[in-house]
Amino acid sequence: MADLDWNDDEQMIEALRDALASADEVPTAFVEAGKAAFSWRTIDAELAALTYDSAWDTLDALAIRSESAILRSLTFASDGWTVELELTPDAVLGQLDPPEAGTVTARGEGGKLATADIDDLGFFALRPVPTSPYRLVCTAASGTTILTGWITP
Repeated sequence: MADLDWNDDEQMIEALRDALASADEVPTAFVEAGKAAFSWRTIDAELAALTYDSAWDTLDALAIRSESAILRSLTFASDGWTVELELTPDAVLGQLDPPEAGTVTARGEGGKLATADIDDLGFFALRPVPTSPYRLVCTAASGTTILTGWITP
């Protein structure tokens, strides 16, 4: 490579072709190690478990009304934190309790799907509504991170 003539287009194209070919030869073990390391990015997050899902109430709802509700309510709880959600056709509406400003991000298998600010009262509206399974990562201004379980639309 030291004797490469940078003015010779053919030599430069050949050098680029070699570089691109070697990029495809990443060992599988190296790729798997990278994916495993990436999964640890939320290890310090408070894991919030699903404690309520209005979809669980379908049998009771059938006895009372003839059509299904447009909204779906979810509650996730962890030590000292609660995330209340309402899934609407237009947005994921939520509140962090205790209320604190911050940010919320919907993350799916492919990465970040949507992000929004959490106001001082803990409220947020996340748009657009993810169409594939996702989790919410709520980061409070105090530095606390809350990670919900998976939500399927």
